[in-house]
Amino acid sequence: MAIVFQKTKGLTDKETHYCPGCTHGIIHRLVAESLEELGVLGDAIGVAPVGCAVMAYDYFNCDMVEAPHGRAPAVATGIKRARPDNIVFTYQGDGDLAAIGTAETVHSATRGENITVIFVNNAIYGMTGGQMAPTTLPGQVTQTTPYGRDVNYSGFPVRVCEMLSTLSGVAYAERVAVNNVPNVRKAKAAIKKALKAQMEKKGFSIVEVISACPTNWGMTPVEALKWIDDNMIPYYPLGVYKDETEKGVHVK
Repeated sequence: MAIVFQKTKGLTDKETHYCPGCTHGIIHRLVAESLEELGVLGDAIGVAPVGCAVMAYDYFNCDMVEAPHGRAPAVATGIKRARPDNIVFTYQGDGDLAAIGTAETVHSATRGENITVIFVNNAIYGMTGGQMAPTTLPGQVTQTTPYGRDVNYSGFPVRVCEMLSTLSGVAYAERVAVNNVPNVRKAKAAIKKALKAQMEKKGFSIVEVISACPTNWGMTPVEALKWIDDNMIPYYPLGVYKDETEKGVHVK
């Protein structure tokens, strides 16, 4: 009998700690499958963040390094410069990447560091209990915005792909989602393309993944997936924001 689907070798057998309905597990699988299918699993080095994915080193079946809060792109930069033949990726949430790690993200991108960033955007601080994040939507209720995010007081959400796409060092930036099967397939294609851009020494690549957080959103998993369609995607449109992967090699 032909095997049509099986667990990727890119993931360990350890049971994850994520909440029911959390889509981190889907994103982990997509990254792991992409590394395996590209034949670079044995050469991959991942950098784990501080946040819900802080224990990503338990789940990815490749070398992993734990970074201080927000510093994953800086750690990845050091690893890639020391070991340029390895495939180096970061796996970060919105609090880690777009708040305390904003400077590391922007400067790694503008320098054109040949790394790949997987950015999980669930519009909230998950691990610490559901506070407002830089990506929290206007009017969204969180533990620290019980009446909804007031843009007159807290400012507007950060649109990371749009911001980074203006930087010359960025070779590839795409926003995807994992709330239904077609979007999951598109997300995998984007992750694979971002990793391939690194393999071809094109420069900095980022895939922003719109993700669900049912626990902190106060929803069922099904409601959370619909909330992505109804609220997150209209504010964070899916699509390619920059693609220079067809151009010549960027990294010397």
